[in-house]
Amino acid sequence: MKLGELRVLKVGVIGLGTMGRLHLQNCIQMENVEVVAVADSSKRALMKAKSLGVSNLYSDYHELLESSSAKMDAAIIALPNHLHFGCIQSAFESGLHVFVEKPMANTLEECENIVKLEKKHGRRLMVGYYMRFIRFIEKMREIAESGELGDLEVVTLEEVTNGPFSHPAIPRPVSEWWFTPKEVGGGVVVDLGSHLIDMFRFFAGDAEVMYSSLSHKFDLPMEDGAIVILGSPQSSVRGIINVGWYQKSSFPNFNFRMILHGTAGFLTSDLLRPNLYFHAAKEGAKNILRRLVGKSIRPLSYSEIFEAYYKELEHFFSCVREDAQPLISSLDGLEATKLIESIYDRSSRNWQNG
Repeated sequence: MKLGELRVLKVGVIGLGTMGRLHLQNCIQMENVEVVAVADSSKRALMKAKSLGVSNLYSDYHELLESSSAKMDAAIIALPNHLHFGCIQSAFESGLHVFVEKPMANTLEECENIVKLEKKHGRRLMVGYYMRFIRFIEKMREIAESGELGDLEVVTLEEVTNGPFSHPAIPRPVSEWWFTPKEVGGGVVVDLGSHLIDMFRFFAGDAEVMYSSLSHKFDLPMEDGAIVILGSPQSSVRGIINVGWYQKSSFPNFNFRMILHGTAGFLTSDLLRPNLYFHAAKEGAKNILRRLVGKSIRPLSYSEIFEAYYKELEHFFSCVREDAQPLISSLDGLEATKLIESIYDRSSRNWQNG
């Protein structure tokens, strides 16, 4: 290896659902990163990974960790929520650093044990709260920290989608675990709300739940809508979160916005989010240039949202190389789960008192 050249990190991807496939695609395009193994129970998913150049395929992630751990530096875990804890524990025991999709785990006890295991094994763990890496979110934080808005008073966050049960262009069966509260850990609060909870903490610091109200429009065994009010004892900033699975919309429509309300002004993400088509054309030109000079392209950079998934993995791999603390640590994953459990607890008490 030449002086100044980065060591190639060898990575395993565990779980090849929607997020696992996205992470696999991004890793394959990264310089100095090699996906040496994947694991999934779906033979079709494994064959797709093989077509992308991955040679070590496993139907059981335990076999991947046992047979490939000596060759690997890190594992990317994108399994169903209830399997996160066991897989993280096994990865740490195999000496691997871990990137795990949110939520870090389904219960507070599991999250607390993960924090302890990370320290015990001397590894690094990062949770996939990708919104911190969206360009217009990064810009909003720069503006807020500059003092241009004065003192931050209220953060409004909302994301309403068509949910995990809506069909894509080609209908596919919905995995059974999505309908099992014990396995999924919750509904829209876990799926979308956890990202917005992390966003509030990113801008306002520590948080506590002041109010929560959950809705069940589709009579599912978990909530499909939620209104949550957070408060920050650290900064006195309040947060209003609105999430839902009830809207019939699809990409490129993205019903997400964030508004910062300060004593000297306000800022909304709608003002900073670029036109999708103009941004896609610009990034397409950049990819052509990258290819011409022999660099790896970024196939998902046409959208700032998808680009953030690439950037979060870049950050994680950088932390692995430098033995540095990731921007989103196991403690952040623990705090998010604490707040989620508090939301469910408070909503239950509100319903009983009502």
